[in-house]
Amino acid sequence: MTNRPRASLGRVLDDLGATLLELVHGDPDQPAEIGGIVIHDPLDDPVLPPQALVLGVGLHEPDRIADVLRDLGRQQAAGLVVRAQTLRPPADLPTMAEQPGSPIAAGDLLADAVAESGVALLALTRGASWDQLAVLLRSLLAEGDVGDAETLGGMPSGDLFALANATAALLDAPVTIEDRSSRVLAFSGRQDEADTARVQTVLGRQVPQRYFRLLTEYGIFRELYRTDRPVQVPPLPTAEEDFTIPRVAVAVRAGDEILGSIWAAVRDPLTAERSQALCDAAKLVALHMLRIRAGADVERRLRADLVSTALEGGAGARAALDRLGLADQAVVVLALGIIASSDSDESVVADLAGESLVSQAGLAGERQRLADAFAMHLGAVHPRAAAALVGDVAYGLIPVRPERSDGEERAVRIGKHFLERIGDRVTASIGVGPVVSDAAHLPNARAGADRALRVLRTGRAAPRVARLADVHVDTLLLELRDLIEARGDEPTGPIALLVAYDRRHHTDLVETLRAWLDAFGDVAAAAAAVYVHPNTFRYRLRRLAEVGGLDLDDPDSRFAAMLQLRLVPTT
Repeated sequence: MTNRPRASLGRVLDDLGATLLELVHGDPDQPAEIGGIVIHDPLDDPVLPPQALVLGVGLHEPDRIADVLRDLGRQQAAGLVVRAQTLRPPADLPTMAEQPGSPIAAGDLLADAVAESGVALLALTRGASWDQLAVLLRSLLAEGDVGDAETLGGMPSGDLFALANATAALLDAPVTIEDRSSRVLAFSGRQDEADTARVQTVLGRQVPQRYFRLLTEYGIFRELYRTDRPVQVPPLPTAEEDFTIPRVAVAVRAGDEILGSIWAAVRDPLTAERSQALCDAAKLVALHMLRIRAGADVERRLRADLVSTALEGGAGARAALDRLGLADQAVVVLALGIIASSDSDESVVADLAGESLVSQAGLAGERQRLADAFAMHLGAVHPRAAAALVGDVAYGLIPVRPERSDGEERAVRIGKHFLERIGDRVTASIGVGPVVSDAAHLPNARAGADRALRVLRTGRAAPRVARLADVHVDTLLLELRDLIEARGDEPTGPIALLVAYDRRHHTDLVETLRAWLDAFGDVAAAAAAVYVHPNTFRYRLRRLAEVGGLDLDDPDSRFAAMLQLRLVPTT
């Protein structure tokens, strides 16, 4: 049994309150553990886990917020988060006095809806993004435990927020814990006591670029990473004069590896006792960061094993689905793969000299990052969706409601939204398999998704996302070509005669025939495709019919020639 504090609404407000979240109405001391983070979708109501915390992105009107609160109450949600400045009552309703320092002015309508539904209403402060809040909440609610380790140094294993608050209490100063890239992993309370730079860092979960550049130019990071003692950081000379409070920082190390750093905004130099307390905190933070990293690796491997076992079918498939929370549900399978820039399955990158180098390690890391992003995206769509990297393909399993008949179409939309979000930095495609309602049929669904993905990887289909039904003919042609290549078949009949003639006389009869077939017999279009005059093309067409003994008026002959040209190597 773990001693880790329950991930309740009160704990969320303790760790993120005052800086990111503000309680508007409701009971913050609900004992129930939050069951998950869900993004509200007005067009497609998601399935909520019990005691879900819902992010009301785009909710503006108080009457609409009240309706959502009542609906969430029927689904036993724990709370609803909306943007702070959107909480304005309708003009015909009386307003409550605005609290000093609060951007919220809420009327009786929302208070009544909260009381009726039992769902707490929270406000996200201005300047903070929904993506940042979602990542913070999921990090805060994650278990992070590995094996039997329940606590480290008296702190719940992996709870960096608790560590930040404890360190802040020892130093009597607001604290942030950051990784090597200056991304904020956790922060303490009392951040409002610091300066504008700290507030921007916490809200953005990243040290602003102008401060990062100044810290680098002044050699702060160089000094920080070559000593295990605290480093004093004076106020930086920014144009806005908003870095006004000095900092003290210490590196977080695991042996020779730098894991991150702890930063405290202090107005006066630390005493010797507090400097030692900061060094001791860095050692404890290192243990927790290693525990989190190990836990993430274990969780990733476990999920990959479960997804792989489910997709393979067999006796263990149902047990794997049960552990994934997908038993007795219809699911649709998605296969996500990176499209390499060459015929091989390697990632080709250009160095400074313009030469092409193959980086297998870089490709493997890119696949894992893409798979992690895919898993997060599917998790936001459906709380019970599962995704993992199996081999070089990231597979996703999305539950489909029994009453819905558009499971595949919805999966295509989800896949397109994901690829739009990642942009063009990585060229990837997604194959969508058929919806299956039985664990025994999951291998067929996986095969369907793989077949669709293969067509997309070869460039035979223009879209980046496709169902098997959309590219079924192309998959059959690829499989037939595999059979031909495995047997070593060569062109026969008229095609073989044309290939031999071209090799002996350096002509282009095979290219002429291919262009004519592709143009469906349109001589003008075919001639333009091979850049010759139509009369010249007609002559070549008559010549290839004579050389190959090919009857161009016979549909069976045309089909046989087209099939060979598409499947059998002619060069």
